[in-house]
Amino acid sequence: MLTLLLLRHAKSNWDNPALADYDRPLAKRGRKSAPRMGAEIAALGLRPDIILCSSAARTRETLSLVLPELGTPPPEIIYDDAIYMAAPSDLLAALRALAPRDPAPQTAMIVGHNPGMEELAEMLVGGGDEHSLELMDEKFPTCALAVFTFDAKDWADIAPGTGTLTRFLTPAQLT
Repeated sequence: MLTLLLLRHAKSNWDNPALADYDRPLAKRGRKSAPRMGAEIAALGLRPDIILCSSAARTRETLSLVLPELGTPPPEIIYDDAIYMAAPSDLLAALRALAPRDPAPQTAMIVGHNPGMEELAEMLVGGGDEHSLELMDEKFPTCALAVFTFDAKDWADIAPGTGTLTRFLTPAQLT
């Protein structure tokens, strides 16, 4: 069984219109919600073996606030420009590329952006917890977390419609 955590970056700051989208930092609300989501991930016993993170400032900052909550040693982290604003098919390809690793990671996390994260979640879902499915169908807000399990031994076997959504959490649920 494989587990995938899809974490959308926390709320970003739009105060400086001259700043490139790639360089936008987190807003105060984002800096507050990211460690809370990290603590919830840890409380649920979800510990990624590997994290694929967009190289944009807001995703890196989100991850830097989540990581301390996950304990030590830290998971392997791959910062990847290709995850920045990636299409769901590209995100799926990045997951499938984890297949040749030895040992193969059992739990992976992607820290990325919408619309790709939401579209990947919709693509992967083949069933799951009804309440979580309803919440995810409404909106995939900033710092939301979708947790999927797959009845697969290898990331190369992950395909659309094969994931079971076990949880969908938003910062508003954690207050």
